[in-house]
Amino acid sequence: MGFVLATIGIDALAFGIIVPIVPTLVMELSAQAAAGASIWTGALLGVFSAMQFLCAPLLGALSDRFGRRPVLLVSLAGICVNNLVLAFAPTLGWLFVGRLVAGATAANFAAATAAIADVSTPEQRGRRFGLVGAMFGLGFVVGPALGGWLGGYGVRVPFLVASGLAGVNFLYGLVFVPETLRAENRRAFSWKQANPLSNLALVAHDRAYARLVLAWCCTWFALGTLQSSFVLANDLRLGWGTQENGFALAAVGAGSALVQGVLIGRVMKRLGERRAALVGYAMSGVAYVAFAFAYSPWILAVGIALQSLAAISGPAVQSIVSGMAGPDRQGSAQGALSSFQGLTAIVAPVLAGWVFGVFAAPDAAVHFPGAPFLMAAVAYGVAVWAVQGVRAPGAAREPG
Repeated sequence: MGFVLATIGIDALAFGIIVPIVPTLVMELSAQAAAGASIWTGALLGVFSAMQFLCAPLLGALSDRFGRRPVLLVSLAGICVNNLVLAFAPTLGWLFVGRLVAGATAANFAAATAAIADVSTPEQRGRRFGLVGAMFGLGFVVGPALGGWLGGYGVRVPFLVASGLAGVNFLYGLVFVPETLRAENRRAFSWKQANPLSNLALVAHDRAYARLVLAWCCTWFALGTLQSSFVLANDLRLGWGTQENGFALAAVGAGSALVQGVLIGRVMKRLGERRAALVGYAMSGVAYVAFAFAYSPWILAVGIALQSLAAISGPAVQSIVSGMAGPDRQGSAQGALSSFQGLTAIVAPVLAGWVFGVFAAPDAAVHFPGAPFLMAAVAYGVAVWAVQGVRAPGAAREPG
């Protein structure tokens, strides 16, 4: 558990640590101002997500065949190499090479969550998947702050630190961490299962799984909206700068990490997996409505508090998916979630950015900078509908 959580935490930290300095590096390598560089920055995000979509089912299927440990070790080595490439990238093209490698290795989430399922009882899964969310939250809180501080010593220093962290974790896993997948639970590798498009067939033939995937995508659609529009909307409506927005985003991550790391076990025990997911998605919908109409800081604070409490939904859905999959299919099941997550992450920021541009323009017929958040609130309504129709094995453990 410690190694897997550290791996996930390093993934999140490595992503967050470069957020404050990537635009600066892009401007340096492209010799363009902020407006032109923003196009390249968006392209880098799209490349990362596209590679994650393509590689997540491959790594999940490989982990079902060869075990979780070798897949996780290879991915950590890739993270280490990727950040070294970024640290010494002489041109914009090399920056794209680094993000290609980063997206492919970030797909280790499938093998990591499958390893957790290997060593967890059904009663433990929800709480332990909550710890996964907590590590993501901590990484996204600490990463940008650390990246901004290290960037003061040089725009490439954060990449070196991220590479070093991945290297240390690789060595620890190589020496101390055992395999979690038993030999009798392994299955032959199939390119059909490793094909990201095969997940479309899986969704088409399994109604319950299709609903869970839809709910999962709604979560990441809303996150893409938050990433692309939160800072700009607060700048227009509240006159906030980098510091205020940084504190607000840190509060979102810290609150989610606290709920998923401390409260999720009690909530899952009391409500059960399905009900916890329903409550979480409903609260997220209300939170994003607050973000949409946050014309004063206290409304934004209410939204942040609600979104933090709503962080129970992700681990609940993961636990239901894990319960539906057999012991030999945990990697593929979690890989499919990661694959659709990556696909959503390609579309969400682009669509949200376009909606923001339409409604935030000075000459807009309806001036409403919060429009992307209202769109995300509707997505969470869809997630509630999707989970409402699921009758999974985990539902049998729900009280009442």
